[in-house]
Amino acid sequence: MPVALEGLRLLGAVALGALSALAELMFLLLALPFLGNPNVSAAARRLARLEARRLRLEATALQALAEGEDGGRPVRYLAARVPVGVLGGLVVALLVYGAWTVVRMAAAWSRGEPFDGMAPTPPLVTYLGLAGCVALFLNLSGVAGVHALERRLARHLLSPDRTQALERRIAELAESRAGIVAAVDSERRRIERDLHDGLQQRLVALSMLVGRSRRGRPELLEQAHQEAQQALAELREVAWRVYPSGLDSLGLGEALAGVAERSSVPVTVACELRRRPPMPVETAAYFVVCEAVTNAAKHAGATRIAVSVHEEQDALVVRVRDDGAGGADTGGGGLSGLARRVAALDGAFEVRSPPGGPTLITAVLPCG
Repeated sequence: MPVALEGLRLLGAVALGALSALAELMFLLLALPFLGNPNVSAAARRLARLEARRLRLEATALQALAEGEDGGRPVRYLAARVPVGVLGGLVVALLVYGAWTVVRMAAAWSRGEPFDGMAPTPPLVTYLGLAGCVALFLNLSGVAGVHALERRLARHLLSPDRTQALERRIAELAESRAGIVAAVDSERRRIERDLHDGLQQRLVALSMLVGRSRRGRPELLEQAHQEAQQALAELREVAWRVYPSGLDSLGLGEALAGVAERSSVPVTVACELRRRPPMPVETAAYFVVCEAVTNAAKHAGATRIAVSVHEEQDALVVRVRDDGAGGADTGGGGLSGLARRVAALDGAFEVRSPPGGPTLITAVLPCG
């Protein structure tokens, strides 16, 4: 069944491409005297972007079109694909004509009438059945060939050339490297604040309580014991925020279950993984969930948080949704640090947090 659906999608894409080719031919004829006009280039870019989406091209072609590289490239692409689109229309028309002929023939023979003077004798039916199967195979091969030719033409004329792609990749790597350095420095400062403002002050208070109890106030020992227990709990929390040791031994699912247990807001975790992802991906996914849950509990006033982790093709997809007030600041230290951490793995990070909520944080981490 999926093969049949994919075939229908392919046939629909080629048929739609034939119609769009005629529309683009009219556009080119009308725009021919104004090819240097920026408005014409912008319109050609929009048409080329629609064609790239129809052909389900990679993100590089869409990004190049969005950035407006080489304004004449979309026009050249539209001119080159017009004959290919017309060819696809002819192939689809031949397929429709053949199907209509078969329907008419079957209807005539079912009523006992000859079709174009031909009676349904066994040799004739066998011959026409074999010829129809061969013609159908050739026609469907033509549909697939036109679609493949369209994709190759679009990749060749729309995707950025190798030099531009390498330059963009170098810029992305330089930006992600700078982001990693900034994220590490931010994390160090946060750990220092946690130790200085929390744990250090508690240990100072504990030291004072022990000193006072030694001067003849043994009733303070119980309070000192409670302070020591609280200091140990805070120390474990800081250690988990630096790196969760349970992630190595227990895996991502159990580590996220620990995040849910420690949260002050009810958290539901759905972790569906067929295999264990690479350690850098697993670590990044853990910190995305941990930071998102912390933000929702502290700043969004959420009453419920849902965490979903699953695989899509060769990527790990992490989604954290809360019912809080929304309006999350994507430029804040926590979320921007997560975005840099995900970008360092060539992943995608998105925050949707309209005022009034809900907030949805999505991270896509490649596992290849």
